[in-house]
Amino acid sequence: MTDSHLPRRTLLRYGAYGAGAAALAATAASWDRLTGADIPGRDDGSLVVATLGSAFDPATVDALTKGFHRLHPDIPLRVNAVQAVDWSDFFAKILTQIAAGTAPDLVYVATEGVQLFARRLGVPLDRWVRRDAAQLREYFADVHPSLVESMMYEGNLYQLPMEFNAADIYLNKQVLKRAGAGFPAADWSRDDFTALLREMKRAGDAHFTPYFWTNRLWGGVVPWLFANGTNLLKESKAPGGSWLWDTFYPAADRQGRGGGFRWTTPQATADRVEEAYDYLASLVQEDLCTRPEGGNGSNLVGVFSTSRVGVTPAGGFWAGGLHLAGMRAADYDVQYFPRWRTQRHQFGAAGYALLRTSKKQEAAWEFIKYAARKDTMTRLFQSNQTTPARRSMLNAARYAASGPAHWQVFYDTLDRFPDTGPIPAPPQVAEVTDVLLKYTGTALASPRAVGPALRRMQGDLEQAMEREV
Repeated sequence: MTDSHLPRRTLLRYGAYGAGAAALAATAASWDRLTGADIPGRDDGSLVVATLGSAFDPATVDALTKGFHRLHPDIPLRVNAVQAVDWSDFFAKILTQIAAGTAPDLVYVATEGVQLFARRLGVPLDRWVRRDAAQLREYFADVHPSLVESMMYEGNLYQLPMEFNAADIYLNKQVLKRAGAGFPAADWSRDDFTALLREMKRAGDAHFTPYFWTNRLWGGVVPWLFANGTNLLKESKAPGGSWLWDTFYPAADRQGRGGGFRWTTPQATADRVEEAYDYLASLVQEDLCTRPEGGNGSNLVGVFSTSRVGVTPAGGFWAGGLHLAGMRAADYDVQYFPRWRTQRHQFGAAGYALLRTSKKQEAAWEFIKYAARKDTMTRLFQSNQTTPARRSMLNAARYAASGPAHWQVFYDTLDRFPDTGPIPAPPQVAEVTDVLLKYTGTALASPRAVGPALRRMQGDLEQAMEREV
């Protein structure tokens, strides 16, 4: 779900989360981006669920609404598809609705906003999960604990994961054939990856780019930081959560689990971070990849499907995107991200967050449970536009038409690499992301620019992490 990045405007300029009057004053500049469909209007008693407009197909949302009505005819439901260009714009519009007194009850939130919403707007789901544990055992048995842990904050569970996308590597098989290269092994190394890019480069023309990646939080430089055994911010885990792990997961699955991730001290100048940037700079200088572009990667489907790009990091969402672009299942495949010091992967997930301002919290919880059902998720995620959080939904039939052949990689990324975790998204995620994008571009702009850029990044990250959201 986290295909969208957060651009250079920050969420923080929209005011303190949860502070109605302050947020309204700070969001004056955002009214011009609202449409009539974005404002629920006068309260008609419906349970209101806000989603990013492009997240779900309208026909699927209609089926979702009708299915919930059959189960709960006494709870009127309205799904409000907020039209926004990315998660930042979406969050800003939700804030505007809250400030205007027309807040939704539930908001579909990706990893980029999990801790932000939990800290300022969200309601922990713990008491409902405990109460309805018998109903939820089947759900948790079908969902990897890493996804659940990514939805926790300071010991509490704030969302049930519906979907996720890990940053694996997509390979164009026509480019592989042209280069005379075989499909890489699951445990391929960074050096294997570099060698493959060189083979592709030798077989390509002036318009061909072996490796393309987009400058953003998900799928940008972060996968290489993870592979090199480091992160942009110091990572640890909050205490707590044993109530959940002991209730739903066997001992082997709950080992090492906690109450959610903590991302704290910036470490942009750490040796392994600089080493990762140096490696990417060497690829740019060798013309094995271009300088990373900003944006959400929407233009990448076209260049990949026409064999102008050889490999790129992407998640399960790309299986649906390439299929819609007319690419045959036999023309591409997917493999794990290359191994460096580790083969840890990064992912982003999404689920429904319950807002503190909601006066329909019991009804909202019933919707969350309904949305987490397998039959509901099967209707919602039909076109492989994401990776379902439920393991049982990934099977050969799902990928028969769209591919890839190695579709098992999507969920096995979690199973094979137990330290795989979410992108670093603290409550200050917006400013952290802005700093990361700015200085990543600067660091790779010219030879010998990495060190100075990372030193400036470190200073700006320290300031960002010291600010209250």
